[in-house]
Amino acid sequence: MSVRSLRSRLVDAPDSWGARRREARARWLGEAFPDLANMSVIDLGGRLDTWLRAPVRPKHVHVVNLEPMSGDLPEWADLDYGDACGLPAHIARRRYDLVFSNSVLEHVGGHERRLRFAESVHSLADAHWVQTPYRFFPVEPHWLAPGMQFLPTAGRAWLAQRWPLAHSPARDRLDATRSVLWTELLDRTQLRFYFPDSTIRSERFLGMTKSLIACRASNA
Repeated sequence: MSVRSLRSRLVDAPDSWGARRREARARWLGEAFPDLANMSVIDLGGRLDTWLRAPVRPKHVHVVNLEPMSGDLPEWADLDYGDACGLPAHIARRRYDLVFSNSVLEHVGGHERRLRFAESVHSLADAHWVQTPYRFFPVEPHWLAPGMQFLPTAGRAWLAQRWPLAHSPARDRLDATRSVLWTELLDRTQLRFYFPDSTIRSERFLGMTKSLIACRASNA
């Protein structure tokens, strides 16, 4: 088995372990918000594919992302280019039933921007579901490298340039350094600071916390 096919079997393929974990998380979302099918949802930093394959699709989904996306939009979705840490006025003044974000908070760029991200979440809806990988899970989830998150920046950049299970190997050292500096995993104390009124849920694997979810229902 090649290294690339190993990564695919682990996290990327539709029948991979990672895909099964995402499906389980989607079911958990539906259980946390039983009226999801009737809700308007803003997805900060997400992709439309998440909702195309979701077991329960909200009544309306508004995806906001800094990465350009193309393709035909279904009638139940909107797509906007925008920074979740400083939303354009035409988005910031809207209200939704639920703010959703999956594996984005660790990429926004430091404490100050995480505060702004949390402010966006709190201002857009009373309810939210914000997931982020847990810093102390032994395998760094973006590169699938054991303990990588605990290395100094130079060590992480070196590994990012060479580790065979990376999703997209870095082109050079500058690209590798840029990638690791834009990836900062959070612990439970940090997430609770940004979302003090939320329930902090743990997604577990083999008894260990793999990711954290700040969840708040509108009637909480």
